[in-house]
Amino acid sequence: MRHLIGLCLLSLILSPALLCAEPPRFRTDADGPVKAGEKRTNPKDRKPDEKPDWFQLVEGQFPPEGSAHAVAGELIQVDHLERRFQMRVDRNDSQDRGIMDLPLDATMLPFGSIWYQGAPAALQDIPLGTHLHGLFYLSAPDDKTPLPVTANNRKTPEWEFRRCFRIEDDFSFHARQKQLWKIDSVDLDAGKLTATLQDNGLSSGQPKIFDLLTSTRVFMANTIADLNTIQPGQTVLFNITWATLYGPGRITDVWLDEPARTLVTANQLERHRNHIRERGLPGWVNAVDDAKQIVTITFFGGVDPKLFDELTGINEEPQGWPFSYPEDDPKAPKGGIAVARECLMTYDPVNDRKGGNILDIKKVPLEPGSSGVQIRVKCGMLLEGYRPRRIVRFYPATWKVDALPQEEQFHGRE
Repeated sequence: MRHLIGLCLLSLILSPALLCAEPPRFRTDADGPVKAGEKRTNPKDRKPDEKPDWFQLVEGQFPPEGSAHAVAGELIQVDHLERRFQMRVDRNDSQDRGIMDLPLDATMLPFGSIWYQGAPAALQDIPLGTHLHGLFYLSAPDDKTPLPVTANNRKTPEWEFRRCFRIEDDFSFHARQKQLWKIDSVDLDAGKLTATLQDNGLSSGQPKIFDLLTSTRVFMANTIADLNTIQPGQTVLFNITWATLYGPGRITDVWLDEPARTLVTANQLERHRNHIRERGLPGWVNAVDDAKQIVTITFFGGVDPKLFDELTGINEEPQGWPFSYPEDDPKAPKGGIAVARECLMTYDPVNDRKGGNILDIKKVPLEPGSSGVQIRVKCGMLLEGYRPRRIVRFYPATWKVDALPQEEQFHGRE
């Protein structure tokens, strides 16, 4: 009997789940590039011995870590109201010449994040032509959105990855990984800059030769500098355009030192904060208690965490019904909930947001796409849009709510 118990304990201790991480049950970029003409088996028809396919998003759930497909390319078209864009996919060795330089048409997921110059951003912040790094998921099985019009109806191999989890410019992409470019040489007459990527101070990869333009903007400390200030030995960050067309790319902006990089990131961060304060914190409804009129909301990531600190602010001014009711605590944090669409556009938040006291603010487990912040709100009235898995935007009572430009309100288009 003791021997049997010992074997049971040993089997628990040496469980494979404890000895090594279970491999993902979905395809990842480590399994190789996406190639033209790939055929996928319908999940219903998939056999146990077949290799897994790319992860398919589940409505109302955040995706698992590492399940997205990385695609890089240049921003060539934007519909910032619908959070939709097109990017010309970078060339790579897996592509035939006939399918190079084709567009990927994608929509930001509600919990998808946008980064520019090292800080959260909105699509309208990023100039056309900016080279981007992105993470994408397959389009929904029932998605009938037309594809971009191309010569001979050609499609990039990545054409099915139409839901975007994150996009970021080169500045943000390298800064996030603590990488810098070390300048090896500069030839202003030829318009060339040779640089080697530094990963935590160590060289990573071979030197690359970038194009310098007479219009390239140079930032040093808190000033715009001359091209002559670019010197070998400097460690810099830059954004590029025309990547992979005629070499690594053309440099549009270069930040020569840490003060310049800190300044531009701080400026973009303030732009983001103002954008969110005017449009509300995005999230989705987890649960609704109809009897007690309590709505539970989990906020999305890609938002400056300091904005969540403003949830605790107190506004003792009378908010008016349905923000106030007899059992309301005027000295407690409160706010209003506006129903939003998948693209995060609201309808008429000045008039159609409802809410009341914030009953609690708590941390929930971090997942890709989640901020890890969840609140429960006691509402004076429940709207039809306050349902589990529906998208909302929340305005703390200390935030002034002004009417947005008419094109940003969906009211009247239903």
